[in-house]
Amino acid sequence: MVDIPSQLAAELSIRRAQVDQALALLAEGATVPFIARYRKERTGELNETQLRDLFDRFAYLTELQERKQVIVESIAKQGKLTDDLRDTILACQQKTDLEDLYLPYRPKRRTRATIAREKGLEPLADWLRSQNVPTAAPSDPRQEAARYVSADLGVATVDDALKGAADILAEAIADQAHLRQSLRDRLLTTGTFVSSIKAEHPEGTTKFEMYRSYRQPVATIAPHNLLALCRGQTEGILSFDIEFDEDAVGNWLDQQELRSRQPAIRAIYQALLRDAFHRLLKPSLINEVIALKKAEADVASIKTFESNLRELLLASPAGMKPTLAIDPGFRTGCKVVVLDATGQFLSYNAIFPHQSERQRSQAAETVLRLIHQYAIELIAIGNGTAGRETDRFIAEVIATLPQPPVKVMVNESGASIYSASPVAIAEFPELDITVRGAISIGRRLQDPLAELVKLDPKSIGVGQYQHDVDQKLLRKKLDETVESCVNYVGVDLNTASKELLMAVSGITPTIANNIVAYRNQNGVFRDRRSLLKVAKLGPKTFEQAAGFLRIRSGDNPLDNTAVHPESYTVVKAIAKDLGLDLHQAPEIARHLKSTDLKRYVTDSVGEPTLRDIVQELEKPGRDPRSEFCYASFRDDVTELSDLAAGMELEGVVTNVANFGAFVDIGVHQDGLVHISQLADRFVSDPNQVVKVGQVVTVRVLEVNAALKRISLSMRSPETRSDRPKPGPAKASPSAKTSPSPAPKLEDLQAKFNRRPSRS
Repeated sequence: MVDIPSQLAAELSIRRAQVDQALALLAEGATVPFIARYRKERTGELNETQLRDLFDRFAYLTELQERKQVIVESIAKQGKLTDDLRDTILACQQKTDLEDLYLPYRPKRRTRATIAREKGLEPLADWLRSQNVPTAAPSDPRQEAARYVSADLGVATVDDALKGAADILAEAIADQAHLRQSLRDRLLTTGTFVSSIKAEHPEGTTKFEMYRSYRQPVATIAPHNLLALCRGQTEGILSFDIEFDEDAVGNWLDQQELRSRQPAIRAIYQALLRDAFHRLLKPSLINEVIALKKAEADVASIKTFESNLRELLLASPAGMKPTLAIDPGFRTGCKVVVLDATGQFLSYNAIFPHQSERQRSQAAETVLRLIHQYAIELIAIGNGTAGRETDRFIAEVIATLPQPPVKVMVNESGASIYSASPVAIAEFPELDITVRGAISIGRRLQDPLAELVKLDPKSIGVGQYQHDVDQKLLRKKLDETVESCVNYVGVDLNTASKELLMAVSGITPTIANNIVAYRNQNGVFRDRRSLLKVAKLGPKTFEQAAGFLRIRSGDNPLDNTAVHPESYTVVKAIAKDLGLDLHQAPEIARHLKSTDLKRYVTDSVGEPTLRDIVQELEKPGRDPRSEFCYASFRDDVTELSDLAAGMELEGVVTNVANFGAFVDIGVHQDGLVHISQLADRFVSDPNQVVKVGQVVTVRVLEVNAALKRISLSMRSPETRSDRPKPGPAKASPSAKTSPSPAPKLEDLQAKFNRRPSRS
């Protein structure tokens, strides 16, 4: 039996002790964020990525080991298990190889070989097999087959007998693990994906035009290309297959399996080898290769989704300030809501600035009244239908104010999904769905992370073929990303929603509900220890969650840091030694920087934890996210028709894919910067150059109004393709980090090459 911990240590290049400690913590119910942040001494400072890789591989090897036991027991029950076969099975390291070994023994549906056995033809197959050796004496297969002709058994002729025996041999050959592995490797290394669009779709009428006569080696096909092929096939627009040198495969099979020197036996074997290949091996191996490549593409696509989602969730917040949020509209008007500095809903108004001059004037009066009444500091405007027109209207309204609020266009992708969700209904049962949408838009500006955790990540629109990949794996990885981001930033215990609390280490939906209920009944939490009064929140949950929960202006200043309560004793001892109060955290940190930390090491608190404590005390209550910044859109470019080749525009990266990046330039349709246009140098991975939310300057290359496609470039205009210049593309120098009169802003959320909408 394989020693899984030792194998993990070798594969991941870490010590066996680190593996043992990490797996022990996992078995105890510890979460990855907790282990990575608060158990560094035990794991040798393994980070989140290392821990997730370790646990994923551990799960795979454990499942593999369990499957081996099932297979060994199944073959043993058939009386066919040998010592060599058992050893080979137990030594397998891949599920594909394991299933190849099991294939000859797997219970099968009724096949041609099964029917032949029912007709008593297995002895004839065994005789033919015995003749397929160089030393076999000359024989007449037809004469031997005549012995098996039986009307009662359904074997009418000698040819029927030989055909049935050949079916048995063909299936046995197709089940051989080493043949399947060799042929699978051949397809993976020398095969070619080929596709064509079905005749009922004329040229230029589909989004899959590049696959009309497509050829790409299996070994080098890009993940997004394979996922596009799969989607096109699912939608019934194209078909694709794998081509390879079948004659070479036939010759190779002859070399592997054909040993007889007798012409009659050779003829029978050559025929059954071709039958085994074309009927049994080829279809299943092509499907297996497609599945293997699809699995690889899924992983690559999901990694891209993870990366984009992380950037989106960790987008810089504008801050918890009084906010006016607007869900724009033409005919139905704009829904305007007011949120206070904690994100609480205060009031709702409908305005109609896009119909008549009288209504526009009334709308302006309403907006100004709300700004003065509620001391508004931020204005969030949804970027869907009527977004740019509403943005221009608000700019006119606040232009005369001495200190105008900061005006931001916010991506509203998925807002309608939230508005109609049970979460939104439970939060605002008395409000209309459009009003809930406006509230979500405003909260996305105040704190993107706190609001976006309420949405299914797939509805946010930062994925690549997210509906085509393995949905179970996608959900797992996106949930891990949300968990990682929430615990990295930390959560305000006294303002967090149930959905945000559910993403905190160790907190279940039931406990999250109980925390909110306790808070509503008893008022704000004054210290972390009060959490233990919450129903069903015991010491284990407290241990996992406490360090990630913040209490601002509480009784203990350490409760507003990432210092875990289990380390409070050592911090108090340090403060006492220095003659300082806990409220003088930055001073404590300054002194500790010049102190030998080893003097404070205990059995439970080591140097790694002490270093983290120093970092937290330097800036207690800090938000680790970057400073808020935004881009300015051109006032004269609001629609696709306003674009022209050569224009230079400022925009925001909304999605990064394997083939490039999508950029919002304020025309209700994202433009694509192909990977070849991302920089004045070769780029192998777009993430090396751009991130979701990054402010960039782009140049319009081409506009296809019919297909609503915009081609953009981030390369220097004078750069020729054959004379690349080194260095990555720079973020626009006009990116702002402080408010200015009537700025035009774009929040850091994303959509995937489609017109922004709330769905």
